[in-house]
Amino acid sequence: MERVRLGILGGAFDPPHLGHVALARAAVAELGLERLLVLVVADPGHKDTAAPAEARLELTRLAFADVSGAEVELDEHARTVDSLEARRPEDAVFLVGADELVAFHRWKRPDRMLELVRLGVAVRPGVPDEQLREARARLSSPDRIHFFELEPVAVSSTEVRERVARGEPIEDLVPGSVAAEIERLGLYAAGE
Repeated sequence: MERVRLGILGGAFDPPHLGHVALARAAVAELGLERLLVLVVADPGHKDTAAPAEARLELTRLAFADVSGAEVELDEHARTVDSLEARRPEDAVFLVGADELVAFHRWKRPDRMLELVRLGVAVRPGVPDEQLREARARLSSPDRIHFFELEPVAVSSTEVRERVARGEPIEDLVPGSVAAEIERLGLYAAGE
């Protein structure tokens, strides 16, 4: 894939964790991104969030502070295609994990998304090649998908929230600044 100017990484980031940061760093390096726009979805259409949007935005700013070219913004659009329609980014690649590609055909207007951006898919062990081939074949523009390798980071936002609720440390799952801010704000504690 030729050099791309802009990468876009979107999500609830409830909270952002080391896996998100690893994906961003791998994409910047592998795709030669000049900028990385990290979009914190204020009210995701596909899931509930535990922390308010402004808190997730601040946590995400802290998590991506040391990622080259990263800018973090709040996204008021519940669905990715609507955000892309509003932004109309030029020469951009939207970043997803391999597991998200497998379900991509269920996203709102996936073919329109591929008209607006290319997909950068982070491949890691655990998602079978056959599933990726099938997912790619379902789409109208499979040539708009680029795969790149990602060293697996065994972490999920759910695991982070569960550990906080149990009063367990999370410094091995999130950047230190994020752990400190979660504690300062009292996010994800039991009974929250």
